[in-house]
Amino acid sequence: MSSMRLTGTPSWLNIKQRSARPGGGDDPSRGPQEPVRRVWAIGGGKGGIGKSFLAVNLATVAARAGWRVLLIDADLAGANLHTCLGVRGGNRVNLSDYLYDRVVDIDKAAIDTSVPGLRLIMGALDHTGMAETSRAQREHLFQALRKLPVDLVVFDLAAGADRATLDFFLETDEGVIIATPEPTSIENAYGFLRAAFYRRLARTMSTSPIRDLIREAMDRRNERGIRTPADLFKEIGQLDRGEEARFRQALEDFRPRLVVNQVRESEEIKLGFSMRSVCRKFFGINLEYLGYICFDDAVWRSIKERQPLVLAYPQSDAALYIRRIVHKMLGT
Repeated sequence: MSSMRLTGTPSWLNIKQRSARPGGGDDPSRGPQEPVRRVWAIGGGKGGIGKSFLAVNLATVAARAGWRVLLIDADLAGANLHTCLGVRGGNRVNLSDYLYDRVVDIDKAAIDTSVPGLRLIMGALDHTGMAETSRAQREHLFQALRKLPVDLVVFDLAAGADRATLDFFLETDEGVIIATPEPTSIENAYGFLRAAFYRRLARTMSTSPIRDLIREAMDRRNERGIRTPADLFKEIGQLDRGEEARFRQALEDFRPRLVVNQVRESEEIKLGFSMRSVCRKFFGINLEYLGYICFDDAVWRSIKERQPLVLAYPQSDAALYIRRIVHKMLGT
């Protein structure tokens, strides 16, 4: 099956390129003029939706545009980013080595890839170590990353919504959810967003007098009938007006982003807009729709060849949409 170019492409995908930094010109290949140390995370509610594929290609496009990029495989139970980049695993140093103090300097855990400007920290490869991390380990990791001389860090998160995955997602500057036009993927994406919001709220309002109400709301079968952040907002307003504004601000500050992958039909493009509308109306969450990636046979060919799609098949439709998403995220 050949790749299909979808019709009816929204006008917002025709992104106007602009300078990544003042005085940087309009050429994205110039990259940033000073370190920005942005941190992105690619997450989702289930496996097999293209998280690793998207993370590798976003990082590759940014590196090719002149950014110094560090790609991190945060899936400690099923690492595969190295395979997507054609890097052999073996006994190389990985993220677990740093988290468990086998390597003191985080930079020593990073290896070069065949893409200039792109380095990789692999996840655990043997699946026998501990996949769970403590909050202290995660905080220490982010403190170390912020000090590195890099422009962009991209996390590929594990599937699901366990506490560690949610914390990785919430600690970053840009949290990106990826979903496919399938009922299970959509349902899991909503579940991930809900879990991420409540995790953020529990941390933000840990000293709040309504913290017990928040914990209760996290249980979907709670006796108060709280099913969404909007329901919780009403309860808070009735119990404590002083905390209502604080809750509203926490809700406003939570701004995840969405990419829809494997789009086959023009109608499926609208899924992102529908999810954005549902999140705003029923959850009160501001979800930004970054764009979509069309179903393209070049994708599985690039994976089989162990190369990023944007390098193996740069003229493919899917590669075009990925580059547009990256330009939007970088503001170029």
